[in-house]
Amino acid sequence: MDDISNLSGKFLIALPGMGDPRFEKSVIYLCSHNSEGAMGLIINKSKGEIVISDLLEQVGIDGIVKVADTPVLDGGPVDIDRGFVLHTADYYNAGTSLRLTETLALTSTKDVLEALTTSEAPDMAVLAVGYSGWGGGQLEQEITANAWMVTDAKESLIFEIGLDDKWAKALSYLGVTPDMLSHFGGTA
Repeated sequence: MDDISNLSGKFLIALPGMGDPRFEKSVIYLCSHNSEGAMGLIINKSKGEIVISDLLEQVGIDGIVKVADTPVLDGGPVDIDRGFVLHTADYYNAGTSLRLTETLALTSTKDVLEALTTSEAPDMAVLAVGYSGWGGGQLEQEITANAWMVTDAKESLIFEIGLDDKWAKALSYLGVTPDMLSHFGGTA
Protein backbone atom coordinates (compact mmCIF):
# COMPACT_ATOMS: atom_id res chain seq x y z
CA MET A 1 0.00 0.00 0.00
CA ASP A 2 1.56 3.26 -1.11
CA ASP A 3 -0.19 5.77 1.14
CA ILE A 4 -1.30 4.81 4.60
CA SER A 5 -1.45 8.37 5.92
CA ASN A 6 -5.26 8.50 5.80
CA LEU A 7 -7.24 5.31 5.82
CA SER A 8 -10.52 6.88 6.98
CA GLY A 9 -13.46 5.07 5.42
CA LYS A 10 -11.50 1.86 4.75
CA PHE A 11 -11.80 -1.64 6.17
CA LEU A 12 -9.02 -3.20 8.22
CA ILE A 13 -9.00 -6.98 7.95
CA ALA A 14 -7.14 -8.85 10.69
CA LEU A 15 -4.57 -11.36 9.50
CA PRO A 16 -4.10 -14.68 11.34
CA GLY A 17 -0.66 -13.90 12.78
CA MET A 18 -1.51 -10.51 14.26
CA GLY A 19 -0.99 -11.71 17.84
CA ASP A 20 -3.93 -9.99 19.57
CA PRO A 21 -6.82 -12.39 20.27
CA ARG A 22 -9.23 -9.47 20.77
CA PHE A 23 -8.98 -8.77 17.04
CA GLU A 24 -8.85 -12.33 15.69
CA LYS A 25 -10.68 -12.44 12.33
CA SER A 26 -11.95 -8.89 12.85
CA VAL A 27 -13.14 -6.49 10.22
CA ILE A 28 -12.92 -2.88 11.36
CA TYR A 29 -14.51 0.10 9.69
CA LEU A 30 -12.07 3.00 10.16
CA CYS A 31 -14.12 6.05 11.10
CA SER A 32 -11.11 8.33 11.31
CA HIS A 33 -7.36 8.14 10.71
CA ASN A 34 -4.72 10.85 10.71
CA SER A 35 -1.25 11.54 12.10
CA GLU A 36 -2.64 11.69 15.65
CA GLY A 37 -4.17 8.21 15.55
CA ALA A 38 -7.11 6.17 14.35
CA MET A 39 -10.57 5.16 15.53
CA GLY A 40 -12.78 2.40 14.17
CA LEU A 41 -15.51 -0.09 14.95
CA ILE A 42 -15.31 -3.86 14.70
CA ILE A 43 -18.29 -4.72 12.51
CA ASN A 44 -18.26 -8.52 12.74
CA LYS A 45 -18.26 -9.42 16.45
CA SER A 46 -21.30 -9.34 18.68
CA LYS A 47 -21.62 -8.36 22.33
CA GLY A 48 -23.26 -11.71 23.12
CA GLU A 49 -26.96 -12.34 22.51
CA ILE A 50 -28.14 -8.73 22.93
CA VAL A 51 -29.82 -7.02 19.96
CA ILE A 52 -30.52 -3.33 19.36
CA SER A 53 -34.06 -3.46 20.80
CA ASP A 54 -32.72 -5.06 24.02
CA LEU A 55 -30.18 -2.29 24.48
CA LEU A 56 -32.77 0.42 23.81
CA GLU A 57 -35.03 -1.15 26.42
CA GLN A 58 -32.13 -1.19 28.91
CA VAL A 59 -31.60 2.56 28.46
CA GLY A 60 -35.31 3.33 28.76
CA ILE A 61 -36.24 3.91 25.11
CA ASP A 62 -39.64 2.50 24.19
CA GLY A 63 -40.86 1.73 20.71
CA ILE A 64 -40.30 -0.62 17.83
CA VAL A 65 -36.88 -0.46 16.19
CA LYS A 66 -37.28 0.80 12.59
CA VAL A 67 -33.95 -0.62 11.38
CA ALA A 68 -32.90 -4.27 11.30
CA ASP A 69 -32.82 -5.46 14.93
CA THR A 70 -29.29 -6.81 14.59
CA PRO A 71 -26.90 -7.95 17.32
CA VAL A 72 -25.15 -5.20 19.25
CA LEU A 73 -21.54 -5.19 18.11
CA ASP A 74 -18.40 -5.36 20.22
CA GLY A 75 -16.80 -2.32 18.61
CA GLY A 76 -13.48 -2.77 20.36
CA PRO A 77 -11.66 -2.67 23.69
CA VAL A 78 -11.69 1.12 24.22
CA ASP A 79 -14.48 3.00 26.05
CA ILE A 80 -16.45 -0.23 26.51
CA ASP A 81 -19.42 1.47 28.21
CA ARG A 82 -20.11 3.86 25.34
CA GLY A 83 -22.36 3.18 22.37
CA PHE A 84 -21.70 4.18 18.77
CA VAL A 85 -24.23 4.01 15.96
CA LEU A 86 -22.77 3.68 12.47
CA HIS A 87 -25.61 4.56 10.13
CA THR A 88 -26.63 5.78 6.73
CA ALA A 89 -26.40 9.55 6.44
CA ASP A 90 -30.12 10.00 5.82
CA TYR A 91 -30.19 10.50 9.61
CA TYR A 92 -27.90 13.35 10.52
CA ASN A 93 -27.98 15.60 13.55
CA ALA A 94 -25.67 18.54 12.89
CA GLY A 95 -24.93 18.87 16.59
CA THR A 96 -24.12 15.25 17.36
CA SER A 97 -23.43 13.28 14.18
CA LEU A 98 -20.10 12.99 12.41
CA ARG A 99 -20.33 12.64 8.64
CA LEU A 100 -17.85 9.92 7.65
CA THR A 101 -18.61 9.76 3.92
CA GLU A 102 -21.29 11.08 1.64
CA THR A 103 -23.51 8.17 2.68
CA LEU A 104 -22.32 7.18 6.20
CA ALA A 105 -22.37 8.93 9.56
CA LEU A 106 -21.49 8.11 13.16
CA THR A 107 -23.48 9.25 16.17
CA SER A 108 -22.73 8.40 19.79
CA THR A 109 -25.43 10.30 21.63
CA LYS A 110 -28.84 9.24 22.90
CA ASP A 111 -30.69 11.18 20.17
CA VAL A 112 -29.79 8.57 17.55
CA LEU A 113 -30.96 5.76 19.84
CA GLU A 114 -34.29 7.53 20.24
CA ALA A 115 -34.48 8.10 16.47
CA LEU A 116 -34.11 4.36 15.85
CA THR A 117 -37.72 3.94 17.00
CA THR A 118 -39.21 6.82 15.02
CA SER A 119 -39.81 7.85 11.42
CA GLU A 120 -36.52 9.78 11.69
CA ALA A 121 -34.54 6.50 11.83
CA PRO A 122 -31.78 6.02 9.27
CA ASP A 123 -32.42 3.42 6.57
CA MET A 124 -29.67 1.22 7.99
CA ALA A 125 -27.69 1.22 11.22
CA VAL A 126 -25.49 -0.92 13.43
CA LEU A 127 -24.93 -0.28 17.11
CA ALA A 128 -21.53 -0.97 18.65
CA VAL A 129 -20.38 -0.77 22.25
CA GLY A 130 -16.77 0.28 22.60
CA TYR A 131 -14.35 1.13 19.82
CA SER A 132 -10.90 0.29 18.51
CA GLY A 133 -8.25 2.97 18.76
CA TRP A 134 -4.61 3.55 17.91
CA GLY A 135 -2.14 6.28 18.84
CA GLY A 136 -0.21 8.25 16.23
CA GLY A 137 1.79 5.90 13.99
CA GLN A 138 0.63 2.75 15.79
CA LEU A 139 -1.76 1.54 13.10
CA GLU A 140 0.80 2.20 10.37
CA GLN A 141 3.32 0.04 12.27
CA GLU A 142 0.77 -2.77 12.64
CA ILE A 143 -0.02 -2.66 8.91
CA THR A 144 3.69 -2.74 8.05
CA ALA A 145 4.08 -5.74 10.39
CA ASN A 146 1.36 -7.62 8.45
CA ALA A 147 -1.25 -7.54 11.22
CA TRP A 148 -3.87 -5.99 8.91
CA MET A 149 -4.88 -5.86 5.28
CA VAL A 150 -6.67 -2.74 4.05
CA THR A 151 -9.46 -2.54 1.50
CA ASP A 152 -12.12 -0.14 0.40
CA ALA A 153 -15.22 -0.23 2.57
CA LYS A 154 -18.53 -1.36 1.16
CA GLU A 155 -21.73 -0.49 2.97
CA SER A 156 -23.26 -3.84 2.07
CA LEU A 157 -20.63 -5.53 4.25
CA ILE A 158 -21.49 -3.27 7.17
CA PHE A 159 -25.25 -3.60 6.99
CA GLU A 160 -26.27 -6.64 4.93
CA ILE A 161 -23.78 -9.50 5.41
CA GLY A 162 -24.06 -11.80 8.45
CA LEU A 163 -21.43 -11.41 11.18
CA ASP A 164 -19.91 -14.85 10.59
CA ASP A 165 -19.39 -14.15 6.88
CA LYS A 166 -17.90 -10.65 7.00
CA TRP A 167 -14.22 -11.57 7.46
CA ALA A 168 -14.09 -13.94 4.48
CA LYS A 169 -16.20 -11.55 2.36
CA ALA A 170 -13.88 -8.61 3.16
CA LEU A 171 -10.87 -10.73 2.16
CA SER A 172 -12.61 -11.60 -1.11
CA TYR A 173 -12.62 -7.88 -2.01
CA LEU A 174 -8.82 -8.27 -2.26
CA GLY A 175 -8.99 -11.55 -4.16
CA VAL A 176 -7.91 -13.48 -1.07
CA THR A 177 -9.55 -16.51 0.54
CA PRO A 178 -9.00 -17.50 4.19
CA ASP A 179 -7.16 -20.68 3.18
CA MET A 180 -4.57 -18.57 1.31
CA LEU A 181 -3.43 -16.93 4.55
CA SER A 182 -0.54 -18.10 6.69
CA HIS A 183 -0.92 -18.14 10.45
CA PHE A 184 2.38 -16.29 10.70
CA GLY A 185 1.16 -13.02 9.21
CA GLY A 186 0.92 -11.97 5.61
CA THR A 187 -0.03 -14.35 2.85
CA ALA A 188 1.23 -17.86 2.31
